[in-house]
Amino acid sequence: MTRAEARERNRRALLDAAFQVVSRDGYRARLEEIAERADVTTGAIYSLFGSKNGLVVALVADYLRPYYEELEQQVPAGLDLLDAVDAFARHYRRSCDGPDALPRLSLQITLLDMALHDPDLGARLATSVRSQEDHLIALFTGRSYDGGAVTAHQAQRLATALRALFVGLTQGVTLGLAPDADEQYFADIARALASDVSRGT
Repeated sequence: MTRAEARERNRRALLDAAFQVVSRDGYRARLEEIAERADVTTGAIYSLFGSKNGLVVALVADYLRPYYEELEQQVPAGLDLLDAVDAFARHYRRSCDGPDALPRLSLQITLLDMALHDPDLGARLATSVRSQEDHLIALFTGRSYDGGAVTAHQAQRLATALRALFVGLTQGVTLGLAPDADEQYFADIARALASDVSRGT
């Protein structure tokens, strides 16, 4: 194994271990346990990520990246805005039934708690999430709607609104508080939101 391969192996092992420990313990997560689970020293964490907060920020980016990449496959380029939002909403709703739905919810709540305890981490997490959200903004920008094309500003407003809507709905579905929120419900409410938000300049 080359040095680069060993470094990537350690990075991957630490991210996987951090997901387990941070999801369970939040800001109380111990670097020693994360390193032990990854079969590396705590020095590897500082070498690869700089700090505990650096590891958490990398964990969020690693967690979100495949989700946004998958979106590009689920929402074809040829769809107009409302059909694109419909496809996005249905994909999001299907993720609520996936085997990782509860761990994902646990991680979301834990990260919010960590951000509240550590404003610096909160600011870094917000920056990381926004950079990943650029994929969603790009996904909607330029799509046809109401005789024109969606601007980047309109797409940004829509992405922010959809994220807030779906995070709340997903929590409700996962916790059993929204039993009637099926794919059609997600699609209908997302279309209604898109119709309103996209009228803004």
